[in-house]
Amino acid sequence: MKHVSQRALITGAIELKGDDDDPVAGVTKALGDLTKTVDERLKAVETKGSDPALIARLDAIEAKQNRPGGGDGNEDGAEEKKAFGLYLRHGKDAPDLDVKTLRVSSDPQGGYLAPPEFSSEMLKEIVEYSPIRSISSVRQTSNPSVVYPARIGRTNAKWKGELQPQEGSEPSFGEVEIAVKEINTFVDISNQLLADSGGAAEREVREVLAEDFALKEGTSFVNGGGGLEPDGFMQDARVPQIANGHASNLSSDALISALYALPAAYRRNATWVMNGATIATIRKLKDTQGNYLWQPGLQAGQPETILGRPVVDALDMPEATSGEFPIAVGDFNAGYRIIDRLDLSILVNPYLLATNGVTRFHATRRVGGAVIRPLAIRKLKMATSV
Repeated sequence: MKHVSQRALITGAIELKGDDDDPVAGVTKALGDLTKTVDERLKAVETKGSDPALIARLDAIEAKQNRPGGGDGNEDGAEEKKAFGLYLRHGKDAPDLDVKTLRVSSDPQGGYLAPPEFSSEMLKEIVEYSPIRSISSVRQTSNPSVVYPARIGRTNAKWKGELQPQEGSEPSFGEVEIAVKEINTFVDISNQLLADSGGAAEREVREVLAEDFALKEGTSFVNGGGGLEPDGFMQDARVPQIANGHASNLSSDALISALYALPAAYRRNATWVMNGATIATIRKLKDTQGNYLWQPGLQAGQPETILGRPVVDALDMPEATSGEFPIAVGDFNAGYRIIDRLDLSILVNPYLLATNGVTRFHATRRVGGAVIRPLAIRKLKMATSV
């Protein structure tokens, strides 16, 4: 078959226009030759289409195109899943091609005009501590310790008849010393962070130090063993104990016994101290008439009570398990004394690490605590006997 290009046909048609012959006839002839050429090529393609190998290849291509993902190797988002997995494992160090796959927008195309909001709110967990300071007596001092004279015994007065001789008494005295203890730490912050945060970094450091010191001193007021820390009322062997009567189940009768074991003067101002789990258990206790021992406060500002006395939730108190002391009750304002020597002091030292571009914050707190009247407090022991 003689091949005639389209360009040659059109050129021939243009040349015919310059002849003396009819130009329309020349163009018609050229178009006819072009049509004939196209028909011959179509017949050739149709002839090859009957080849079984070619038909099978076309079927395979069609089947691939019909698969999920369009046959591009990304069936069911496999490429995106792979990219996401690499990003989770390597973060920004993931291969660039995988990171680009995760993009959902383009900043140059308008993303810069809708920036995310950066909140100044700091997300942080709540810090709980035992509020023993709120129910105890607090005093200030400018000395390293405070000594309280203590009367240990009474006089030996007796009823006598007429002309009977008197007997002498020798009252005994002692002293209770509360030593001031110190808790301290330091925090280093880069000078660039202090300058760039606009005061937020320093403010957060001061806040977290105050929370930590309050947590540590609250724990010591309850369970402190002396030595380097204050004396806790739960560790004082002089505080009388009341047996629960059972090693694992709290007894409502034992609560009544513990409260009324206090002298009347202390009982009138008594406060229950226990943790939240013990409070939940006691809220379910009932008397013989089926009434709950726990009485909710019915008026605003009135605390909930057990046997008519308020309750303090102290998370440092032990659990109600065998051998433990989960509950304390007493007049803590009369029985436990806290001595403040120095409130939380934060000293800013920009010179110590100046060559490293760091400022150091020194935090110090000096405080002491001890039981001054053991008979004003009672501890309930989870045991059949003390």
